[in-house]
Amino acid sequence: MFKKVLIANRGEIAVRIIRACREMGIRTVAVYSEADIDALHVRVADEAICIGSASSRDSYLHLSNIISSAVITGCEAIHPGYGFLAENKGFAELCESCQIKFIGPPPEVIERMGDKAAARAAMISAGVPVVPGTISGINGQREIKELIKKCGLPLIVKASAGGGGRGMRIVRSEAELENALRMAGNEAEAAFGNGEVYAEHYIEEPRHIEIQIIADQYGRIVHLGERDCSIQRRYQKIVEEAPSPVLKQSKRIAMGKAAVKAARAIGYISAGTIEFLLDKDGKFYFMEMNTRIQVEHPVTEQITGIDLVKAQIAVAAGEKLPFSQDDIGIYGHAIECRINAEDPDNGFAPSTGVIESYHQPGGPGIRVDTCVSQGTEIPPYYDSLIGKLIAWGRDRNEALARMERALAEYDIQGIKTTLPFHRRVMRSEAFRSGNYHTGFIEKQMNE
Repeated sequence: MFKKVLIANRGEIAVRIIRACREMGIRTVAVYSEADIDALHVRVADEAICIGSASSRDSYLHLSNIISSAVITGCEAIHPGYGFLAENKGFAELCESCQIKFIGPPPEVIERMGDKAAARAAMISAGVPVVPGTISGINGQREIKELIKKCGLPLIVKASAGGGGRGMRIVRSEAELENALRMAGNEAEAAFGNGEVYAEHYIEEPRHIEIQIIADQYGRIVHLGERDCSIQRRYQKIVEEAPSPVLKQSKRIAMGKAAVKAARAIGYISAGTIEFLLDKDGKFYFMEMNTRIQVEHPVTEQITGIDLVKAQIAVAAGEKLPFSQDDIGIYGHAIECRINAEDPDNGFAPSTGVIESYHQPGGPGIRVDTCVSQGTEIPPYYDSLIGKLIAWGRDRNEALARMERALAEYDIQGIKTTLPFHRRVMRSEAFRSGNYHTGFIEKQMNE
């Protein structure tokens, strides 16, 4: 097992990883920007090193500063968390060249699955269901027009190297095609440095279902059930639950097997997530793979009893998975609300400033993963996520009741947060019934 690990991240995920390491007897090194000098992850780590100014480019994305910090502190491994460098092939390769273990999949797997068009091609070869579309990047409109003839409209244009809802345009008529290609390509180029796009049939009102997998280097791949991540704003998840309230056991087994097949086909090692779209007829299709730990991993931990971060670290250290597929059981129900520093009544616009007062909930079945407290300053430079509220219950009704109780107790003053929005979601009949889809916010919450 590793003796010392550097966490190349900030916020609640950095704190989460540090806690897992401490329980495993591993010393930790935090890195931080000048804006994060008083951050919680800096205080709870065994050591901390400033790696640059407030800008992400000059700190959390500064590869050489992070590697140098690992070398001078004697770290054997680096955990990237999610975001920043978690799915950066070049960073994973740099770690390898410096004989530092990257806690994640091999660089070539990151590259393959990070290219959405290449990932589609890999899944088609593996026999995993994929939404009909172009196999690779689009060089002109002819290929898309052939797709329209085959599948009809609408379709969606996506950035090949993208994610988080950027570089995406829905096309509902051929007249919109040229503009959609140009806009998606320009946005992709600006966001990811790669303007290549591809197209696929657009599934109306789908559910977003993802399967958590973990794999070791000895060929054992296990899935840990599904998460329903259909409550989204601008294609970004904001509420997740596990298990899905609509999946029958037969469908759960089928999706789990498909996820394992996908991971095996690409030689995957580490924790990862296969994301699917589920249409109104109950058919599921591969959407993408996230080659890292997910923001919403706690709901899976709550219903399986498996610490995913610990398992991820152990696999990276060369240990075998201590459990098989037959050992995985689902116990109860869990819901997660992402607490963002945003104003939900103003288009979820970011909210910065100082938290003047802070009170977080507790009690049976409640877990809070956060990085803030009273007096914490929320800077404008980073992602707006400041915490995650997770409620577990013996069934979905109890999980809902506990989440409502916890949201009523949760109080953050001084900045705007998504807490009021989550309270409305939990009271929504559509959510309580489980009858919702990815258009929930636009259709239900606006009403």
